[in-house]
Amino acid sequence: MSEAIFRDSEADLAFRTRRLAGKAVIYILLIAWAIVCLFPIYWTATTSFKIAPNVMQGALIPWVDYTPAWLGWRSLGMSPDTIGAESTVRDEFVKRFFNSAITAVASSSIAVVLGSLAAYGLSRFSYKFGFMRNSDISFFFLSQLILPPVVLALPFLVLYKQLALLDTRVGLILLYTLTVLPIVIWIMRDQFESIPTELEEAALVDGLSIWGAFFAIILPIALPGMIAAFILSLVLTWNEYFFAALLTSTHANTLPVMVASQTGSQGINWWAMAALSFAAILPLIVIGVVLERYLIKGMTAGAVK
Repeated sequence: MSEAIFRDSEADLAFRTRRLAGKAVIYILLIAWAIVCLFPIYWTATTSFKIAPNVMQGALIPWVDYTPAWLGWRSLGMSPDTIGAESTVRDEFVKRFFNSAITAVASSSIAVVLGSLAAYGLSRFSYKFGFMRNSDISFFFLSQLILPPVVLALPFLVLYKQLALLDTRVGLILLYTLTVLPIVIWIMRDQFESIPTELEEAALVDGLSIWGAFFAIILPIALPGMIAAFILSLVLTWNEYFFAALLTSTHANTLPVMVASQTGSQGINWWAMAALSFAAILPLIVIGVVLERYLIKGMTAGAVK
């Protein structure tokens, strides 16, 4: 009897040891992956406090490899000794920040609204357009992402010139909406397909219309997926450079264009570019942290596959 209990204890101990070892390996891999993902942000933030020799020598750890300085932030007029003084560069940064914010938020919001309606129709109704059915229509939307942006450069340039949309926020908003709309449709179609149709049928029996069932029943359930689609669209439109550089010049320039312009006759001003880049990605980091729970709900509910 005692031998059997001893063997059971040994087997239980071995099982717990293997389980702890498996968890340890998983956590080590997750920590390593987190370091890989977060290192670019760390490098950008620390580079903004370096001077030229520190950048060239590859110094990484503040107060160990180098002494932090405000060179990058001073060049943007955002260091402690320049924040209270007038700065043309800082004014330009604020202007482009608002351009990026307005175009990204507006285009992402419009894309989520239109994409959600299109995705709901594709998930609940059967369509026939020539030889195309629902799956073909969905793939057609996604296939628009196959075209490289450079192919669309000349047509959009000519079209926007005729419509007087060059160097305007409205022009960027319309273009960015078209850019992210296929992604939103695919994300939201998966989200709506994961919601049982019995909920809508019960709502219709209770006297609600199709629109009433959509807004009262389906929309609250699909909200995490919509937020996940909005965050993804916001990141893509906020970081877009090609069309912003092509279709804007003075009034509607965005932050990515300003980041790419941090070059001079003597090379790249890494410290200024790093400070500007970190200031540009900081809002996305804050939004990601604040809306993290909605993003996770959207992914686990089938919003991102």
